[in-house]
Amino acid sequence: MMHDSCGVQMARTLKHAALCLMLLPRFLLAAVMLWLLDFLCIRKKVLLKMGEGQDSPDDPPVCVSDSNKMFTLESLRAVWYGQKLDFLKSAHLGSAAPNTEVMLIHERRQVRILDCMKGKRPLILNFGSCS
Repeated sequence: MMHDSCGVQMARTLKHAALCLMLLPRFLLAAVMLWLLDFLCIRKKVLLKMGEGQDSPDDPPVCVSDSNKMFTLESLRAVWYGQKLDFLKSAHLGSAAPNTEVMLIHERRQVRILDCMKGKRPLILNFGSCS
């Protein structure tokens, strides 16, 4: 019993290590981009360029200073988390659609999403909003 839990724990550790190795290049590239954007001259050009499209008098003026840095621990954590979520998602461009379970409201039963297709017709999903 103890041997099985050690094996499962070792497999989980190896999976996390492999994930980190695969994500590391993408993360480092994003971190370098954030670091480069923190140089005042580059940041000023980028933010002022973005501000040129703002013609509305309601928009606040663009502020470029040392207090609004992009290369922070919080931003690096957000980049890592976003890269991890993107890598682990089940739907990928060009791949087959995931066949997850959905609830048919009118029949009150669970079915696989691709079971709702009829022939070769495309399946359209409408994710409505309640707000």
